[in-house]
Amino acid sequence: MKKLCRLLNKTEDNLFEEIISSFKNKITQWSYFVNWQKVLQNIELIEKELNLLNYLIGKKDLHKETVDLLLKYPDTIKAIPLLLAIRDKSIEVLIDTRNFIYREFDFSKKEYTKDEIISFADFILKSGLGELLKDKKIKNLVDYATGVEVGLDSNGRKNRGGTLMENLVEEFVRDTCNKLHIEYMPQATAKKIKEKWNIEIKVDKSSRIIDFAINKNGKLYFIEVNFYGGGGSKLKSTATEYIRMNEYWNKQGIEFIWITDGAGWKSTLKPLREYFDKADYLLNLEMLRNGVLKRILSHNA
Repeated sequence: MKKLCRLLNKTEDNLFEEIISSFKNKITQWSYFVNWQKVLQNIELIEKELNLLNYLIGKKDLHKETVDLLLKYPDTIKAIPLLLAIRDKSIEVLIDTRNFIYREFDFSKKEYTKDEIISFADFILKSGLGELLKDKKIKNLVDYATGVEVGLDSNGRKNRGGTLMENLVEEFVRDTCNKLHIEYMPQATAKKIKEKWNIEIKVDKSSRIIDFAINKNGKLYFIEVNFYGGGGSKLKSTATEYIRMNEYWNKQGIEFIWITDGAGWKSTLKPLREYFDKADYLLNLEMLRNGVLKRILSHNA
């Protein structure tokens, strides 16, 4: 980290201590909670079918009414998985535990036989949906399904944490590049860099995507970004990978900048220090706020 230490006029130990002492515990933003656009789009795709299924709420002879409804409107079958918080288009259910006999339910077919329709009516009753419907424990399946979608969407929060960090860093990258009148590219690939800047780079794998690439008068800076709220083996493997990545890009005359943050690092300092000792640039959000990225790009003419 000698380049950064000279630039900031700090010893390596002092700089590393500043970095780890200023990590943020959380970067939760409004967009973290629910991807409402995705939720509502998914509901819109089956809203008509859900409204048709609303007819079944409160029916006494639920099996017969379900068979009649599905025979007349077989498209409603595609809405059933969501009511059980399932994304699969087909499900195998063990219907005989003594002989291990399974029955497959395919929710994506265009047409169904009457026997298949009857089996779907059985599915609704035996899966527990029947209890909700016949006892009027729910009033509207569109509202119910929206709640299920919100629950399913919560599984994506881990990925959104990474996206939040990228969005947060991009604000600083964009502002810095605008002030210095230089270009940057999010989600950069070798092909995009060649097409936009006519610069050839070698990549270690064809699928390599760089979080941000900055072009200053033909000199490239690559930035990788992540946030770790908790510890784990992932942190060590990331640090090890970035040591190799730093060396790989440096051999091509490309400066590599790793921007990371999060309280997770506080319990995994050794691999972070190993990267710090072997690479040139390690930044966190506080350093971005204090204009360190601008100083790096301004100093390297």
